[in-house]
Amino acid sequence: MNYWLLKSEPETWSWEMQKKKGAKGEPWSGVRNHTAKLNMMAMKKGDLGFFYHSGEEKAVVGIVEVIGEYRPDPTDEKGIFGLVIVKASKDVPKPVTLADCKANPKLKEMSLVKSFRLSVQPVTPAEWKEVCRMSGLK
Repeated sequence: MNYWLLKSEPETWSWEMQKKKGAKGEPWSGVRNHTAKLNMMAMKKGDLGFFYHSGEEKAVVGIVEVIGEYRPDPTDEKGIFGLVIVKASKDVPKPVTLADCKANPKLKEMSLVKSFRLSVQPVTPAEWKEVCRMSGLK
């Protein structure tokens, strides 16, 4: 299993909106960055990702599961980019902010800390475990 971080502006697509989609999930569409595209192409069914609110909040607020692998994104008129389908898996008991991550030496190499602009990022197993610990997840 691989781990990821998926960013969204909460006023565009929030964790609460994601949770309301239930077991059928929602396409993670609209990504228009080639590196993020490659990350989504590497995602497999069952992979987990942190759901991250960007914008003012800047925090991991939940966990999603990949339930549909990479496919064309119908919102991309040029047909270059694709999407994956994710469903909400669980809330994190305590949101983990970008500031929290930057302050933790164990996360100094995390993509979120080093290249925080990327909308879909890989997360190492050690980073996953540490962010889960920080959030209060067992």
